[in-house]
Amino acid sequence: MSPPIEVRLGQAIARFRKDAGFSQEAFADFVGVHRTYMGTIERGEKNIGIRSVEKIAKALKMSAGDLLNQADRKPR
Repeated sequence: MSPPIEVRLGQAIARFRKDAGFSQEAFADFVGVHRTYMGTIERGEKNIGIRSVEKIAKALKMSAGDLLNQADRKPR
């Protein structure tokens, strides 16, 4: 059984953030959210809204749809 979507999305965000060379704190600042909030997102503890998904996706230079599709793929 795969983890819940919140966990898979958080893992995808963390993976792309690291690939982009951001620390979690620097990425949170770049996106415009508090660093502890970003941590809860990446750990899958928050069920974030679509606007937050879009904001994070734009910061990662991808569409919200692409980010959500990545959450459905197996981690590398």
